[in-house]
Amino acid sequence: MGKKKIIKKTEEDILKEKERLETAITKAAAGKGVSAKRIESGRIYINATYNNTFLTATDRAGNVMAWASAGSLGFSGPKKATPFAASKVVGVISEKLKKIGFSNLEVIVKGVGAGRDSAVRALANQRFNILSIKDLTPIPHNGPRPPKVRRV
Repeated sequence: MGKKKIIKKTEEDILKEKERLETAITKAAAGKGVSAKRIESGRIYINATYNNTFLTATDRAGNVMAWASAGSLGFSGPKKATPFAASKVVGVISEKLKKIGFSNLEVIVKGVGAGRDSAVRALANQRFNILSIKDLTPIPHNGPRPPKVRRV
């Protein structure tokens, strides 16, 4: 095994990365042409995995109005699953939803990732009226078959 090469970032590189992230966030918040419909209430699905955090906003019928993920904002690697990335994703989604006119939300959380709690807190801080929070994380009822008994 050879030596591992450690790359040290200069302040210039860090500033460039911050600017790139900020531009990605503003682009995602701008989005494509938002429909002219005014929708008062809907659902937000938060899928927090170990690798990423996804947010999908739908109306009552289940039609997707907006979505965003930490990866789509420019976060890469292990940074995608952080609570900070989840709060940034909520910021982007809330800007899109305020253009549509969302005010009442039902939050549906799925997964065990680190961004799960911070996403719900960030939604509450965005001044949405949260009607309910459901947890749909899959839980095994019995799990896999146990290994056979060891005979000595």
